[in-house]
Amino acid sequence: MVIAELGQTIPVLFYLEFIMKIAILSANPNLYSTKRIVEAGKKKGHEMIIVDHTKCDLIIEKKKPSVFYKGAEIQGLDGVIPRIGASVTFFGTAVVRQFEMMKVFTATESQALVRSRDKLRSLQILARAGLDLPKTVFSNYSKNVSNVVDKVGGAPLVIKLLEGTQGIGVVLADNRNSAESILEAFNGLQARVIVQEFIKEAKGADLRVFIVDGVVVGAMKRQGKEGEFRSNLHRGGSAEIVELTDEEENAALKAARVMGLGIAGVDMLQSARGPLILEVNSSPGLEGIENATGKDIATQIIKYVERNAD
Repeated sequence: MVIAELGQTIPVLFYLEFIMKIAILSANPNLYSTKRIVEAGKKKGHEMIIVDHTKCDLIIEKKKPSVFYKGAEIQGLDGVIPRIGASVTFFGTAVVRQFEMMKVFTATESQALVRSRDKLRSLQILARAGLDLPKTVFSNYSKNVSNVVDKVGGAPLVIKLLEGTQGIGVVLADNRNSAESILEAFNGLQARVIVQEFIKEAKGADLRVFIVDGVVVGAMKRQGKEGEFRSNLHRGGSAEIVELTDEEENAALKAARVMGLGIAGVDMLQSARGPLILEVNSSPGLEGIENATGKDIATQIIKYVERNAD
């Protein structure tokens, strides 16, 4: 408050810039996404540290739960940004959960992380919420593979390993014989798979919608290279900025919301019956989306932490 000459009080607004200590949980400090988030945080004056979650020790107790990294206790954190790889989901989630026990804000909640990594559970959650998906069949190593093929509308169809990531373990069977042979082979290996209808009109392209705190901050259309039905950029695909329809934007926002993710990369196909959700990624990469859209998404993630950290 400032006292005026006539005894009046004139309210003055003060904008207090506060410095936060933010940890990024990342096993590889050289990844583009990790480096960009560190850069964005430092640019806003925050103390940024990279913690390899695979090298943490968790002290689980009622009074003072704690996390030790390289022999030293991690203290004074205001926020945590998890960048947990699929191969270390179990332990990575435990680390995130430990920080939640310590009352530290986590940009991705542990339960949401667990849900997003279970492809089958994710599809069931999305379908229950009324979101449209490619028709999907899951069975317990059914010997009647012909019946499975029929239930998704016949070949061509897509077979996905439930443990696969980044397009690995995804197979396009373009005829009935190959579809049945592949399913029999996976069943013989006791490998869990889902079978999905092939969306021909997508023409090897999909949409990646990047959402932060309930807002679409970037969207791109990814196109698979010639002869490739998977549109992953690291497999030679290309990407360009895209303007979403209202239906596509609403579907992406709802998908992130029902999965409980504050940061999400929603993958969807453009089909004749509207947008079809493929997957909701809880640790979406920044390189492709920032390069395609020219947008500073890393800073949006930092702002999200700023709005929510105590």
